[in-house]
Amino acid sequence: MVAYASGMIGHLKGRLLSKKPNLVLIDVQGVGYEVHIPVTTFYDLPGEGGEVALRVHTHVREDALVLYGFASQREKDFFLKLVAISGIGPKLAVSILSGARVEELAQAVSAGDLAKLTAIPGVGRKTAERILLELKGQVAPFLGAGEAAAAGAAGRADGVREDVVSALVHLGYARPAA
Repeated sequence: MVAYASGMIGHLKGRLLSKKPNLVLIDVQGVGYEVHIPVTTFYDLPGEGGEVALRVHTHVREDALVLYGFASQREKDFFLKLVAISGIGPKLAVSILSGARVEELAQAVSAGDLAKLTAIPGVGRKTAERILLELKGQVAPFLGAGEAAAAGAAGRADGVREDVVSALVHLGYARPAA
């Protein structure tokens, strides 16, 4: 059984004992917390021994309690959107966030850029299509102001196009022909 814990560990602040591109060890008043992080967060960290603060998502499984940390609330929010998609667990979501910054991922989703998403290790075509479908219309808060307005207009046009293509596919046409 997998549960997404709410209200458990949501923030850690302490001394960075060690760091690797995907894992950090943070000393918080004598307790060392291992926290899985995306590579993008790794680049924002101070050197070992420095003070660090991370937004944390606590993932509870039958056999483990795993912490995932992020440099910003935006990064954590995007992570939560990703893990809400069927077939995307926290490890894959961290891999996706390691492949590009949140703004780049939001732009790729808004533009329907399948190639950008499939270029990320661990993301195949079906997963990328699922991300585009599930997050379409939800990425505006992760874009800049100008990009968000353009994405809204483009999203409406793309939505109509996708509805037409979907209808043709359901009628038996091959997707490329539709």
